[in-house]
Amino acid sequence: MRFLIALLSTATFLQAEKPATVSSLIPEISTVAPGETFTIALKLEHPEKWHSYYLNTGGVELPPSIEWKLPDGATAGAIQWPVPEVKEGFNGKSFVYSGSPVFLIEITPPASLAPGDTFTFSANAKWQICEMSCIDEKAKFSLDLPVAEKSVSDAEHTELFKAARLLIPTAHPSPDEIAAGSKKESPNEIHLQLPKMETLPTEFIPNQPYLKALSEGGKATTTESGTLLILQRKLTDMLDEPIPQGNTVSGIVVGTNTFSIPETNISAPPAEAVSFFKLLPILSGMFFGGLILNLMPCVFPVIGLKIMGFVQQAGEDRRSIALHGMTFALGVIASFAVLSGVLFAIRAAASKNGTELIGWGYQLQEPWVVVILLLLMFVLGLNMFGLFEIGASATSVGGKLQTKTGHSGSFFSGILATVVATPCSAPFLGAAIGATMALPAIQFFTGFTAMATGLATPYLVLSIFPALVEKLPRPGAWMESFKQAMSFLLFATAGYLLWVYSGLIGQENLLAPLLGLSLIAAGAWIYGRWNLPHKSGKVRAAALALTALFVISGTVMALPKKADDLWQSWSEETVEELLSEGTPVYIDFTAQWCLTCQVNKKIAYTDEVIALAKKKGIVFLKADKTRPNPAVEAKLQELGRSAIPVNVLQISDEEPIITPANLTPGYLKELFSKLPDIDPNPFQ
Repeated sequence: MRFLIALLSTATFLQAEKPATVSSLIPEISTVAPGETFTIALKLEHPEKWHSYYLNTGGVELPPSIEWKLPDGATAGAIQWPVPEVKEGFNGKSFVYSGSPVFLIEITPPASLAPGDTFTFSANAKWQICEMSCIDEKAKFSLDLPVAEKSVSDAEHTELFKAARLLIPTAHPSPDEIAAGSKKESPNEIHLQLPKMETLPTEFIPNQPYLKALSEGGKATTTESGTLLILQRKLTDMLDEPIPQGNTVSGIVVGTNTFSIPETNISAPPAEAVSFFKLLPILSGMFFGGLILNLMPCVFPVIGLKIMGFVQQAGEDRRSIALHGMTFALGVIASFAVLSGVLFAIRAAASKNGTELIGWGYQLQEPWVVVILLLLMFVLGLNMFGLFEIGASATSVGGKLQTKTGHSGSFFSGILATVVATPCSAPFLGAAIGATMALPAIQFFTGFTAMATGLATPYLVLSIFPALVEKLPRPGAWMESFKQAMSFLLFATAGYLLWVYSGLIGQENLLAPLLGLSLIAAGAWIYGRWNLPHKSGKVRAAALALTALFVISGTVMALPKKADDLWQSWSEETVEELLSEGTPVYIDFTAQWCLTCQVNKKIAYTDEVIALAKKKGIVFLKADKTRPNPAVEAKLQELGRSAIPVNVLQISDEEPIITPANLTPGYLKELFSKLPDIDPNPFQ
């Protein structure tokens, strides 16, 4: 829609003579010094009645922009924007430059330059001028400046730069005293708090397109803490399309003193306490939701561990049983305190910084947390199934309540129950957590403590009333079968976590974790088969070494890897477009079920190979036939292939190069080395 408006606006002038802006790129100095920053000016002399735009145009128009081609080691700063005029536009206020605006930019030449050298650079500038309609304009500049030990000012342009600097607003002298926020009852009203000014500002020109100028329904007032600007959000543009919103404010305060305001986060309104009668239903929902969580699939495996513990307790003294129950409850409450404390800190930071708030169960948004839980559940499942035994002292992990020395196991069970429970939802819980998240600190933590108490209550009741425990069967041979049956709950939880993990790392990266779990299982089998008391010392040592090798290798394979942004989706249109631009294309015809394809990806595409490909400007495309894809099949037939993997390097006006099925880094380096390096600065 924006494109159509721009197209129609431009079309108005097709039958009329187009006005033209006279542009020039002017350096402040005639001689540069190595590594010494100097200023350059982009001057635009607009036709009469025409204007260009500020950084935030106020509408759908485009501001000036510059692309630089600089030698290695040189840098260009951002455009320094003069204070624009504020005029009525199609969508409220517009911020424009009439006449001959001058935009300053700082350039730093390389420190490696030597006197007698020439500092050569160029720029591609674009801008839009409008009157009743708009025209896109552009210009290319190239400058050659001599290098000397000291820079020399160009006297001819001294007044130009002096006048230009007077129009650029100075930075506010007290940026740390500036704050911005909103109120719950008026979220589209932004309060910008400034240090006290002698006279109230006459205007505020925002840098953000989602904010209106002060003169568009805003208000400036003096408060006890300084000067307050009340600004309004702009929700739609001239086409009634929603404007993407943000949570920062910056711009220019115009008045007796004109200042630029740095980017400031818009704080969310503070949480408000609720009355006891409103808090009670929230606490009840948290408690009963936590209680019902014990029946949810993500918590049920931990119940299996605890039932084993209670069975083992049968016949013990009441005091020991009660202590174990309280230790478990303490583990639940302590871990809830940690998780909710982190959540509260993040909520406070998000409120202050205007960033997105996370929700309960946030830890399972982190791949490292998920994979650690996955490995823990998988190894505990292998242990309960009987694949290996990790010794009497270690059986306290998650379930041993037989002696007083097993309290660490009870505490750990409480932690484990909390970690796996928090991503789950239960009746009463969803709405209760949502309400609790909006509460101030004391009520916030009270709510999550109620949830923790609900989760721990069944275990606490069974431990305080041992008569209930005594109704459980006495320990016996049946326990081994029961323990193995409970292992399937842990395997189911590991499967669920693996599914979550695949969503975080991408399904295409799931093969390595699956193979890693297989290696860990093999290591556990070796440990349980040969690390036995009746085996010789050499056999046990070899078993331990192999176990360590398999488990460490499997764990490394399962850990999350750096995101792979190398591959783009293949289409014949994409290939044709890239080749028409002279860009070489490397296509991988692959599928998730193709084992050789996956091995190629793990072995052949090393960091060195990828760096070389980027140096050559090669674009990597993935033609995926995991599911039936007629376009991929047709292309393979065109290449004379039917089975995958097929990898192809295509260069403009040349026959495609089809690689061998099994790739190595050496082959790809040799193949890519034949291509010329790309120009890192293609603009001339």
